[in-house]
Amino acid sequence: MSKSLGRKLFDNLKSKEFRDYLMSTHFWGPVANWGIPLAALADIRKDPIIISGKMTTALCLYSTIFMRFAWKVQPRNLLLFACHITNFTAQGVQGGRFIHYHYLGGKKNAPPAAPAKPENAIQAKPDAPAK
Repeated sequence: MSKSLGRKLFDNLKSKEFRDYLMSTHFWGPVANWGIPLAALADIRKDPIIISGKMTTALCLYSTIFMRFAWKVQPRNLLLFACHITNFTAQGVQGGRFIHYHYLGGKKNAPPAAPAKPENAIQAKPDAPAK
């Protein structure tokens, strides 16, 4: 059973239709778009002060529009749909963090930020003892 299923998958990957799909904008458009939700997911653990409420709202609207587009276009572009539903979810989380931080008292309860230390700062060495 699994051998025949594996063989079918392999044959499908070798097919001309699959190669044509890999060389289409139906594939590369969503692949390029995945940078947006991946960046949002990477920012989830960062300080909420860096979140832009306007940009988060814009990205939620953008993903909503393109989720609908990905569903309505024929043939359906499920890779694009998955990209935008992931982005909408990640941006929703970021939006919630923004609202909590700026409007629901998160700023008051946040620990004080450590003073910024430049990455390329030269650290002074302690003076050598006098001889």
